[in-house]
Amino acid sequence: MIKKILIFCSLLFAFQTMVFAQNGNVKPLTIGEIRTLKSKVLNEERTLNIYLPQNFDKTKAHPVIYLLDGSMNEDFIHVVGLLQFFNQMYAMPETIVVGIANIDRKKDFTFHTDLKDLQKDYPTTGHSAKFINFLEKELKPYIESQFKTTDTYLFGQSLGGLLATEILLKKPEMFDNYFIISPSLWWDDESLLKQSTQLLSKSADKKKFVYVSVGKGEHKVMVKDAEDLFDILKKSNKKNWTVEYKMMETDNHATILHRSLYEGLVKLFPYQEPK
Repeated sequence: MIKKILIFCSLLFAFQTMVFAQNGNVKPLTIGEIRTLKSKVLNEERTLNIYLPQNFDKTKAHPVIYLLDGSMNEDFIHVVGLLQFFNQMYAMPETIVVGIANIDRKKDFTFHTDLKDLQKDYPTTGHSAKFINFLEKELKPYIESQFKTTDTYLFGQSLGGLLATEILLKKPEMFDNYFIISPSLWWDDESLLKQSTQLLSKSADKKKFVYVSVGKGEHKVMVKDAEDLFDILKKSNKKNWTVEYKMMETDNHATILHRSLYEGLVKLFPYQEPK
């Protein structure tokens, strides 16, 4: 019995020694920065999760992705992982990601509606114009004052896709590249979609990449609206706009984002065998 106790104590001591040794080598794993931007437009503080590429050099200019739904418990981490993979394996340049953490996405991503059922389900709705103003007048200038930047991207899904579509149609010059995934164009009885042809007729024909995607397993209205948006964009006669569409055959509204972003990025940065 005493022999068993001694063996147990020896093993416990060895385990504790190993743990203490390992703890002595622990250090934080850092992939970027968390910043707080006080917005006068929104009258609130907004958290920004910022990914800086592994070989980040502040003296060099980098593309910037503005990620809606960019909280740590939303899309920030898995999108950053996807970007790191494309930096490593594809011809995508090292890119900064600015994840915009949410406070109330239903308020920020939707425009006004008079439909009573939507007002009931979304009581804070209708402030996208103010949020777009925040992006244009405060967030982008702030990021550009902190980092040297080149091309800009906007990533948005669902209500974020609705907001990205609204910006594309009303203020397309804000971003160079738009990734619009499963946009909630059903909002306000599809009023944005109904205005899209007229809005597009007013926008300049400057170089732009637009990627629209939807999952085959999504609600039939979501699928129809995404297809209609793509069709309207293609018929807008923007010769300098590259417009792509992808039906994700095996995805639904919950599963689409990561794989769809991968497919969209491949269209911009196709794989090339190493020379």
